Amino acid sequence: MKRTSSLWKVFGVPCVIGVLGAVGLFAALLGDGWWDSLAWLGLALPVWFSLRGFWPTSR
Repeated sequence: MKRTSSLWKVFGVPCVIGVLGAVGLFAALLGDGWWDSLAWLGLALPVWFSLRGFWPTSR
């Protein structure tokens, strides 16, 4: 039986991580104040999602 995967299932999470990184970089270029907070959040979340893949899961 052939299994088909939709495009969103395959590329959905990587696209969201990429958009978060792009938003963080864009916010870092725009200015100070709350832009800095948005930049930290936008750049920290992709790192957290990436590192979370290395953590062992309990089964």
